[in-house]
Amino acid sequence: MKSCAESGCEERAAVRIYVPWDADRDVCAGHARVLVQQDGVVAEPLDGGDDNW
Repeated sequence: MKSCAESGCEERAAVRIYVPWDADRDVCAGHARVLVQQDGVVAEPLDGGDDNW
């Protein structure tokens, strides 16, 4: 499994986020929790990712 797409983060990617104004990317659970609070951002858990995101 690949690592989080956010700069400087070494955590395992657990969620794919779809961002209308930016590129879609795979991020860790921690970054996903923050990013999905923005209007229009949609999150989809990755197979084999963190089930507790």
